[in-house]
Amino acid sequence: MKSATLAIAALTLTAAVPALAQTQVQSGTYKVEPAHTQVLFGVSHLGFTTYYGVFSGASGSLTLDSANPAASKLDVSVPTASVWTPSDKLNEELKGPQWLDAAKYPAMTFHSTAVTPTGATTADVAGELTLHGVTKPVTLKVKFNSAGPNPLTKAYTTGFQVSGVVKRSDFGVSMYVPMVGDDVDLTISAAFEKAGG
Repeated sequence: MKSATLAIAALTLTAAVPALAQTQVQSGTYKVEPAHTQVLFGVSHLGFTTYYGVFSGASGSLTLDSANPAASKLDVSVPTASVWTPSDKLNEELKGPQWLDAAKYPAMTFHSTAVTPTGATTADVAGELTLHGVTKPVTLKVKFNSAGPNPLTKAYTTGFQVSGVVKRSDFGVSMYVPMVGDDVDLTISAAFEKAGG
């Protein structure tokens, strides 16, 4: 279940790059805006329900080239100890050695290796996800939401909706498989603020 967490992506974390028209968003270097970036994960629980949790506290950078989206790059890190579910007992268990082992592996990271535009506002972002000490290739589907000055902070901000699936046993997180699902569905809401903007 914690694997989902990696996701980060993942994880995550988090995060990804768009296929954008040049007029839609400013090119440049962006940093993750952690207060509005979340990694939601869901896994099958005994086949009865889908159990959801979230990771937060992401950090990292996005180098965005709106004229040539394929040249964009993303690096994101998400703290594994940030995992949260409605159960305090489960939260502590997920941080422990049988799951995420947050003390030994304090972060899950995602480093993009290729951005493939799939539409005017969408792209597939391939990269390397490192979770629980294991690095595997993962492809995330990214949709550009919007870009412009944040009306509250005035910082130039861009946002994306990201989705993907990771198999947690691939990362050595296999507790209770198959009773608790091996496939972890990731939904990432990612916000970035332009450096110097």
